[in-house]
This record gives sequence, structure tokens and C-alpha cells, in this order.
Amino acid sequence: MSEPAGHGQTVERIRRSLAARLKAAGNDAAELDARLLVGAALGLDLTGMVTGAKRALTKDEADRLERLAQRRLDGEPVARILGVKEFWGLPLHLSAATLVPRPDTETVVERALELLRADGVAERALRIADLGTGSGAILLALLSELPNAHGFATDISTEALQTASRNAAALGLSQRTTWIECDYGSGLVGAFELIVSNPPYIPSADIAGLDIEVRAHDPRAALDGGADGLDAYRALISQSAGLLTSGGFLVVEVGQGQGGDVKALMTASGLSPTGPPKADLGGVPRAVSARRLPR
Repeated sequence: MSEPAGHGQTVERIRRSLAARLKAAGNDAAELDARLLVGAALGLDLTGMVTGAKRALTKDEADRLERLAQRRLDGEPVARILGVKEFWGLPLHLSAATLVPRPDTETVVERALELLRADGVAERALRIADLGTGSGAILLALLSELPNAHGFATDISTEALQTASRNAAALGLSQRTTWIECDYGSGLVGAFELIVSNPPYIPSADIAGLDIEVRAHDPRAALDGGADGLDAYRALISQSAGLLTSGGFLVVEVGQGQGGDVKALMTASGLSPTGPPKADLGGVPRAVSARRLPR
């Protein structure tokens, strides 16, 4: 039986070799991905990789790394392979029922915090709802910034809620979270000062054309927004209008070109948009917000 390709090579050499393989396959983050995969296969953090750079891999380590490398070369995202992704500086566990949290979604957190702080209520005992929470990324990021808030997270997936609950526990936020299995806001009662959501917004016909990392590895239910990509907004915006406190805010993530349609849905539900959409780091209008006008 032949030895695995990396057997006997040093940690540094195999990292460079894997980075070259990933780059040749068109991976724009080849260096980072190689470092993460080598670290995972060998159980080393960045410091350990530096101090152990000249150590040779054992056969078992080389076998393990090659299995991880092949998964990445086949299009599986590193976050899926490792089972964890950082969002808002927080490490979040993933599962098959959750999206991989993306930096674009941090724009929703930023807009929500801007609105609460400008309104002078960020230090209050707020009730926050995250509709379709997935891994819990948005809600847990907000709770990490709002020490007196309590979060209510909904999802139709039991597995997603279990994953989000695990993340809350790991971050010490379990006492400030409540999990409800339902469709968006349908199972919520009471009034909320803030409602957030990153719903599915990809038009059904566009999913087949997405990158393999998304279409083959993210749950379709978290991507498919119906024929025009707006089905989820029609449901959750009307629900939110009845759940917000007087003066409460709704902030949602949108896809490229959807901001105008989503603002129109908000207005039709009696909400007042709060300025133009907030753009993500790529300049794409990403977070649309509205307020239930004080009465």
C-alpha cells in the first residue's frame, strides 16, 4: 500500500504544498484555507504550526490531512469541514441545518446597534427577536453587545435551534435566550423593541447557478426565497408589524437589488423605513430597516 502524499513532509512544506494545490484549483483564499486545514488535521493552532514547522507528519496525520484537503478541493467550504465559523468575533458551531454565517450579515448587526444607540435605548432591558435564526449568529452577536437584552430566536428546524442553543451555551448567553420552533414570527407573543432576520432571499430559479460551496452545502430551505425571492419578507414583515413595540425597529438582510421591494413591503405593513439600506463591505445595499412609528 502506498504512503499518503504528505507522509514524511514537514508541517511547513505540506502547508505550502496544499496552498499551491488549492490555488491551482481556483481558491482565492488558498493560503488561509491551507493553514486552517493543516491546523485542524494536526491539532495545532497558529503558534503550534510556527514552532513545529520543521516536524515531519506521521502517516495518520498525512492521511487525515489528505481527507480534509480532498473535501475542500471538491468544493466543501472550510467552515463546513471544521464545523465552526467566526461571526462578529464569536466562534459559532454549524450543522447541516444552518447557513455558514457570512461577513455581509454583520451589516444587519451594525444597523440594529446604530438604531438602538441613536434612540438611547441600548442599555435597556430590550426584547429582541431573531426570525429564522439558523446558527444564532445575529442574535448572539447582538446579545454580546447589549448586556441587558433578552433574545427570542425562531426557526422551523429543530436541528438549527439545537445548534443555536449550543452556541449560546458556549458563549455564556443561555440565560438570556429563548428558542421557539415556528415559522418566522408565527409563534411569538408580546412586544419586541427589535426584530432582525436574515431570511432566504434567492429566487428559486437562481439557486442552480450559485457557487458549489453554497448550492451543494447550505440548506436549500435557508436559501430559497420563492419565485421572486421575496416570499419570506411577505410573511415576516407583516408578522413583525404586529409584534413590534411602538417605536420598535425591524432590520433585515436583503439580496442585491431587493432593497426597494423590501422597503415597499415594510411601508405597506405600516412601518416607516429608517433611511437608505446600509451597504456591506462590498458596497452592496444589505441591511434594510424600518420602524413602527410611536403612537
